[in-house]
Amino acid sequence: MASNRINTRLSRPLAEFVEGLVGDAGLYETPGEYVRDLIRRDMEQREGRTVHEAILSGYRDLAEGAVFASTGDFKQDMLKLAEKEANGWR
Repeated sequence: MASNRINTRLSRPLAEFVEGLVGDAGLYETPGEYVRDLIRRDMEQREGRTVHEAILSGYRDLAEGAVFASTGDFKQDMLKLAEKEANGWR
């Protein structure tokens, strides 16, 4: 797996905070390990937010009556969906 290097400057308070989390007494062995963990958690949170937003969108559609019975055929359902949206769900 290819990797890229990212360099950044931290203010003294941020650097001291990271130093407290790294090393023998810390949770991480290196500052890079801590940064990678932060990025992974941010990715997971954002992906979860996307799923959450999709679920809420589905509930809004249901509440507004913007639903139809599936035929079980994806292509046919997508045509039906396009037709419904073109007609304002009437």
